Amino acid sequence: MPSTRDIRRRIKSVKNTRQITKAMELVAASKMKKAQQAALAGRPYADLMAEMLAALADRVEESQHPFLAKREVKVRGIILITSDKGLCGPLNSNLFKAVTDIKTPAKYAVIGRKGAQFIARTRRELLADFPANDRTTFTDIRVVAEFMVKQFLNGTVDTVEVIWPRFRNTLVQVPTVMPLLPLTSVKDVIAELRSHTVPAPAAAPASPAADNQMLFEPDASSVLTSLLPLYVNREVFQHALDAKASEHSARMVAMKTAKDNATKLLGDLTLEYNKARQAGITQEILEIAAAQFAA
Repeated sequence: MPSTRDIRRRIKSVKNTRQITKAMELVAASKMKKAQQAALAGRPYADLMAEMLAALADRVEESQHPFLAKREVKVRGIILITSDKGLCGPLNSNLFKAVTDIKTPAKYAVIGRKGAQFIARTRRELLADFPANDRTTFTDIRVVAEFMVKQFLNGTVDTVEVIWPRFRNTLVQVPTVMPLLPLTSVKDVIAELRSHTVPAPAAAPASPAADNQMLFEPDASSVLTSLLPLYVNREVFQHALDAKASEHSARMVAMKTAKDNATKLLGDLTLEYNKARQAGITQEILEIAAAQFAA
C-alpha cells in the first residue's frame, strides 16, 4: 500500500489538475457562446445575397461564368479547417479520418496548425497553411478562399471542397465534406445560402413581380461575375465560424469530462488515504498494547 505521503502528493496533483480543467471549461464555454453569436450574425448577409441571386437567376446564362463550368476532375482541391490547439476531444481526429478516406489525388490548403501537422506527417501535398485564430475575421478567411479560387482558375486543382466540423449542438460536431467549386447552378447556390438563414414565420414570400423590379448596373452578367466570388468567400468564412464554435464546444465537453474524472479520482484517493491513515493508527495502537503486555 502506498504511504500517506505519496497519497497526499497525488491528491494535491489531482486537485491542481481539476482546477486547471475547470478554468479551461469556463473559458471554452464563454468562447463557444461568442462563436455561435458570430455565426448567427452572418444570416442577414446570406439572406440578402440569396435574394439578389434569385433576381439574377433568370436573367443570365450560367455557363458563361468560370465557376459554373464543368470540367474533368483530376486533382481535388480541399480546404481543411482544424484547430491550432489540442485538448478538444476527438474533433481533429474525426476530420483526419475524413481526409484519410479520400483516395483520389488531392491538394490541401489548411486552416489550423493541427491540420498542417497532419498533412505534413502523412506526406500529402500541402499548398498552403494558415493560422486558426480565436477571433475569426472575414479578412483572414478571404485570403484562404481567394488563394484556392486562384488555384482553381489556374487549373492546379479541378475542384474546391471544404472539410470542417459542422456544429449541430454542444455535444455533436459532425465532420463534413462540402463541394464548393465548380458550382452546379445559381439555384443551388441560393438554396445553400438560405440553409444558413432562419425564415421569419410572419414574413410573406417575395413575389416574382418584386424580383423583376430589381435593376442591375451595368448589367446582370457583370453583377453575377462579382457576386459569385463573394459567395465563395462567404461560405468559407461561415464554415470557419462553424468550425470555431465546434472547437470550443468540443473543448468545453472534454474539459468537463476531465474535471469530472479528476473529482472521481480525488474521491478514490481520499478514501485510500483515510484507509492508510486508519491502518497506521491501528498499527500504532497494536504496538503500544503489545509493548505494555510485554512489560
